[in-house]
Amino acid sequence: MRIRDAEEADIQGILEIYNHAVTHTTAIWNETRVDHADRAAWLALRRASGHPVLVAEEDGRVLGYASYGPWRAFEGYRHTVEHSVYVREDCRGKGTGLALMRALIHRAREQGLHVMVAGIEAGNEPSLRLHEKLGFRREGLLKEVGTKFGRWLDLAFLSLILDREGQA
Repeated sequence: MRIRDAEEADIQGILEIYNHAVTHTTAIWNETRVDHADRAAWLALRRASGHPVLVAEEDGRVLGYASYGPWRAFEGYRHTVEHSVYVREDCRGKGTGLALMRALIHRAREQGLHVMVAGIEAGNEPSLRLHEKLGFRREGLLKEVGTKFGRWLDLAFLSLILDREGQA
């Protein structure tokens, strides 16, 4: 497995992972699948804004992807980012998410960022454990702020202070 910056050739793999999460999981709180043009525009916007999109790739196949972008659109938050990480269903639990997150955290530190925030559906224990393994701390829980599959969802917030020694 190799972690690298996403390229246009990776859009189809990213699209498949994204749409699978939309259709089958509460990892993404959208209910509408997207098309190739949507993910191409998303990748172009991330690149133009200086935010990375990383892929885990093996034998030309995208196993997962990770990215970050602005936490909030106010100047005072300019050193904080919110990230996302998604892994193909058949590749979960094999270290792909961990490798992507370590690379993403490294990139954020290289960019001089201060805090990385995670917003995770509170019942997604594998993702919560992954983040805690990397040094993220649970900061709060917002009850019933989202809905999908006919039920209310709670949102757990975690954060990692990037410029402290001994983390991730």
